[in-house]
Amino acid sequence: MAEVPLTSLYQELILEHYRHPRNKGELANHTVEAHVANPVCGDEVKIQILLDGGRIEEIAFDGQGCSISQASASMMTALVKRTERSEAIRLADVFTDMMHNGEDASPDKSLGDLRALQGVSKFPVRIRCALLAFDALRNALGEGLQIDSVGGTVHSDRSEGETTH
Repeated sequence: MAEVPLTSLYQELILEHYRHPRNKGELANHTVEAHVANPVCGDEVKIQILLDGGRIEEIAFDGQGCSISQASASMMTALVKRTERSEAIRLADVFTDMMHNGEDASPDKSLGDLRALQGVSKFPVRIRCALLAFDALRNALGEGLQIDSVGGTVHSDRSEGETTH
């Protein structure tokens, strides 16, 4: 039996999350929300989170775009659901490091399925697609930048009202 290359398995995992996304939809009762768009390619991700203190009890995403942006959102929501806010931010930092350092970054096992996206780091124009969901997560949790890296707008809706950055 021939061995299947790891890249083929990773491509299948990305397509699986794209075709059958986890946590896609709306949360009726959410504490925070953020919407991030990449005007270069048109990808969009909206994250809604129900926080219980510092814990992410529920998380959902909606959006449109390429398989990388949407699979990344699916994988990210599955990974951070029911984690502490600080752990979600740590995972966002680890994933961002993996995207920017590519082959030089050791894929941290705590990233789970997101490790399948390490190959995206070879394509600088696609890195933004992979990071979009994490930008939305950071913004929803109050850790984001006011303007995203390609000049797109970031909208954060919080329980105390809507803020547009």
